[in-house]
Amino acid sequence: MGFEQITSNMPLWAAIISWAIAQSTKIILTLIIEKRFDATRIVGTGGMPSSHSALVVALAFSVGKYNGFGSSLFAVALILAFVVMYDAAGIRRAAGKQAEIINMLILKHEVPDMEQLKELLGHTPLEVFAGGILGIVVGLWI
Repeated sequence: MGFEQITSNMPLWAAIISWAIAQSTKIILTLIIEKRFDATRIVGTGGMPSSHSALVVALAFSVGKYNGFGSSLFAVALILAFVVMYDAAGIRRAAGKQAEIINMLILKHEVPDMEQLKELLGHTPLEVFAGGILGIVVGLWI
């Protein structure tokens, strides 16, 4: 009974499919733009489009489609989407910029035993917007 409910949960599948499309798109864009295959992009953060935005927007719109856009459940999903998108374009992007500066300082001052920090953490507003559009399309389609 539980597994059948999960497999027929369309908002869940909309979110997962939207995330998978966004992450696959990152691999394809890296291949086209940088002329290299980077399998780490399937789970990596940052880049075009925002998979976090795609996931939460697909979830919200699919919840709205199946439970009604006036439902409390849609309101919760939509607010979650706004928080995640704000975080992706604001806080995580700022952390990525800080990591970039720290990495430059590490290289310049040859700090021993210090690993490079991950720089690609957040998203530009365009990447968040593109992820949101992908999420709307998948959320309404599923």
